Amino acid sequence: MTNFIFAEPTHQLSLRDIFAGLGVALMLIPGSMAYAELAGLPSHHGLYAAAAAPIVAALYASSPYLQTGPVAMTALLTLGALLPLAEPGTAEFTSLAALLAVICGLVRLAVGLTKSGWVSYLMSRAVMTGFTSAVAILIVCARLPSTFGVDVSDANVGVVRGAVLTLSDPSSWEFLALTLTATSVIIIVIGRAVHTLVPGVLIAALLGLLFSIIFGYEGSVVGEIPVGLPAVSIDLPWSSLPALLLPGAVIAVVGFADSASIARVFANEDRQRWNPSREFLSQGMANVAAGLVGGLPVGGSFARSSVNRLSGARSRWSGLIAGLVVLAFLPFADVLAPLPQAILSGIVIAAIWPLFRVKELMNLWAMSGPQGMVGWGTFGITLILAPRIEQAVVLGVVMATAAHMWRELSTAIETRIEGEELHFQPKGVLWFGSAPALEDALLSSLAQEPGVKRIIVHCGGLGRIDLTAAQGIARIAEQAQVAGLEMEIREAPEHAYRVLQAVGLESIQYPIPNGD
Repeated sequence: MTNFIFAEPTHQLSLRDIFAGLGVALMLIPGSMAYAELAGLPSHHGLYAAAAAPIVAALYASSPYLQTGPVAMTALLTLGALLPLAEPGTAEFTSLAALLAVICGLVRLAVGLTKSGWVSYLMSRAVMTGFTSAVAILIVCARLPSTFGVDVSDANVGVVRGAVLTLSDPSSWEFLALTLTATSVIIIVIGRAVHTLVPGVLIAALLGLLFSIIFGYEGSVVGEIPVGLPAVSIDLPWSSLPALLLPGAVIAVVGFADSASIARVFANEDRQRWNPSREFLSQGMANVAAGLVGGLPVGGSFARSSVNRLSGARSRWSGLIAGLVVLAFLPFADVLAPLPQAILSGIVIAAIWPLFRVKELMNLWAMSGPQGMVGWGTFGITLILAPRIEQAVVLGVVMATAAHMWRELSTAIETRIEGEELHFQPKGVLWFGSAPALEDALLSSLAQEPGVKRIIVHCGGLGRIDLTAAQGIARIAEQAQVAGLEMEIREAPEHAYRVLQAVGLESIQYPIPNGD
């Protein structure tokens, strides 16, 4: 037998943590600006979240590697949640985004305090695969106007329609913007292929900035950035709380599913202990902090977490360093004002490719028809409902639950005849939904075998029997007695034995479970 020894993560700040945190911050600064733009916010609000969230998350994080900040998926969910309520880029929109971050944080805090991390498992793998793949397409659609240098803000259109308008009017394309976007994507992808530690995002941002300054780029740029530290405020549009509860809860759960996956993988590889409830608390406090400084909902980043780990980080304090570096940069953030929006589009597009899980989507059909329907159904619904994609998550969970219940309605049943005995062996879970099918199958078998004088029900293949199912078996026993048949139940699991006794089947012959 193999004994696994788990090491406890260190909590002491080391020189490696400092260097790792600095490297993460260099990725976080341009990345957070790009994700804020994706969410419909001025780019500096991404910097506010990138400063506050890692600092607060580090105070209680369980994983020594997980890096918190603005990420693509939560940014798009934020955009979808707020579009019906306000116009992107306005003061009202930014204050609603801050409130949404606070709500997301409070939900995560509640989950962590009640140790209810199981809620993240409500989204099956099929749901997440379909949802994230559709989100990847929508993120690309959201950045297409900036990629082609087309301004569709006056048209007041959604994500998909804005992409259609952009692609349908080649005369309005700015090919220099397209070139900048393509160049930044190539730089980031090549850098990632060479080594995870190659700062492709930073290189692309610096080259784009230098190009804009040297050649006087006249296309869409980041523009004026307020300098100085963000103000902490609870003056938020609390009257909009009811409209943001569902989106906030969805972002809290969906966003944590990715964070949990990142932290769990690294913990398993290093054989370190990881506490999901504590991570929920950490991510919750990070979101509340991001909201109170005027930021947006945040989550865990796989790319930044990988860089953090490979840079030699040994404790959660590397995240604190990353946040402090961003905080120190804020008074000088206006140096990024000439940065082309096309570069930010390239950063976002390069970051979301791992979300588009084509192979996994295709394999769902081969592995399971119902799960394939759930995955592709969630994929389609997400695209149709855009930008209100948080509703697609809820519908995906409903589809997955319905598929599970439908499968459980059909209990596998094996029958055989031995002389005058009918051996009846159900398998799986026998619950109130599948109990009628068991009764029908047994009565059908008796009708086909009129010479049967004894029924033997083998319960060893049942994982669970609920009260309604036990009452169904009791009805079968009564009908068998009226018909002059004997009935015996064998191999009843201990929990089933007690339930069957509770419905008045003491006269049936049971093998007494071990220990009774």
